[in-house]
Amino acid sequence: MSQFLEPLIIAINTLVFMLMGLDKRNARMHKRRISEKVFLTLAFLGGSAGVWLGMQIFRHKTKHRLFIAVIPLLVAVQVLALLYFTLRP
Repeated sequence: MSQFLEPLIIAINTLVFMLMGLDKRNARMHKRRISEKVFLTLAFLGGSAGVWLGMQIFRHKTKHRLFIAVIPLLVAVQVLALLYFTLRP
């Protein structure tokens, strides 16, 4: 795997995880929220693990059918892609 790609994947997952925590806090405080479209876009761009972890730790977006269906599938696809690109000769 590219030396550029690994830090990028870590960064996007860290960012989206922190955004999930921030959005959960904002929801509790009735403040301005982060759009679901932002979370889904970041998940498609490689941050699905961060969204999934945020869903589990912050108990956030766990009742949204789209998140329940799409995020685990994206995690699986992205993990398989990562394994493919990491392990291929």
